[in-house]
Amino acid sequence: MDRYFAPGTNHLFVPGPVNIPDHVIRAMNRNNEDYRAPPIPALTKDLLEDVKKIFKTTTGTPFLIPTTGTGAWESALTNTLSPGDRTVSFLIGQFSLLWIDQQKRLRFNVDVIESEWGQGANLEILAEKIAADRAHTIKAVYEYSHPALFLVDGVSSICALDFRMDEWGVDVALTGSQKALSLPTGMGIVCAGPKALEASKYAQSVRFFFDWNDYLKFYKLGTFWPYTPSIQLLYGMRAALDIIFEEGLDNVIERHSRLGKATRLAVEAWGLKNCTQREEWFSDTVTAVVVPPYIDSTEIVKRAWKRYNLSLGLGLNKVAGKVFRIGHLGHLNDVQLLGCLAGVEMVLKDVGYPVKMGSGVGAASAYLQNTIPLIPSRI
Repeated sequence: MDRYFAPGTNHLFVPGPVNIPDHVIRAMNRNNEDYRAPPIPALTKDLLEDVKKIFKTTTGTPFLIPTTGTGAWESALTNTLSPGDRTVSFLIGQFSLLWIDQQKRLRFNVDVIESEWGQGANLEILAEKIAADRAHTIKAVYEYSHPALFLVDGVSSICALDFRMDEWGVDVALTGSQKALSLPTGMGIVCAGPKALEASKYAQSVRFFFDWNDYLKFYKLGTFWPYTPSIQLLYGMRAALDIIFEEGLDNVIERHSRLGKATRLAVEAWGLKNCTQREEWFSDTVTAVVVPPYIDSTEIVKRAWKRYNLSLGLGLNKVAGKVFRIGHLGHLNDVQLLGCLAGVEMVLKDVGYPVKMGSGVGAASAYLQNTIPLIPSRI
């Protein structure tokens, strides 16, 4: 942004990376330290315990890996599976497509359950595949009494949506620092349950940087790091978790639910449709808005940035040019969202869509005014 000056602040409403709280930025504004000296292992030990809380697990083992969500995917796969293993994956959008591509490149035998983009996972087909697999050839989905591992990509959901690793029988879950945790990109957070750790003893996939066993060895030594971590990100994570716990994780989840509902009400008031076709599949972290055929959604994203200093998400792959995405996750409040929605209305007018100015903002603000709680620390 320094190269492209604009007054005020950039309004960041892509579905990650997200806004970073000032408190987190200040916490990261520090020099490097010797990660083998006592302070960093003590900090890391506390972080590993507290990270378990956002996964809602007492039995899982977390790994804080210097990588992105894609690296966290690779860590989950290569530590639990062997080349040739059969997995079942849902193809319902761009990032599920990328995870499937990664599995194929890692030489797993991927059984894809594909749905139209905008629909949810087809659990009936999954149930049929699981029931038919009496030989237990499926290694990477868990359902019913089947022994397959249950792996969950929670990059855009964990710490924003209700997620219960232990209660739901999840074996591996993962997220990225730049999403609901509201940190810079650069840390993949993976949590492995006991069954996944046992599988890692026998998995034959080639791995080095992502090998959990290296981490576990240093966990036992009490130094925690098999290689150099980002000192600044560790302090940032401490501050980010403190903010989340001060608000209360359940309150964080409720706030995201409220922001998601307000955004969808605005979309409806504009006369546009959500790309997600049924309410049960709606996301409280991102809303993909379908535009009329005579509008290229890419122009909406460009115009928002060029004229209003508003960053919206592009439509990707099959929906490129057909949708734009409004991210509403992370360290974000209701009034910030209303500013975004007002910006979107102006952009829609700019590109020739006959939006009634104030319609979406009015619908969202009417809902929010009746649902926003008082700020606990200010009561």
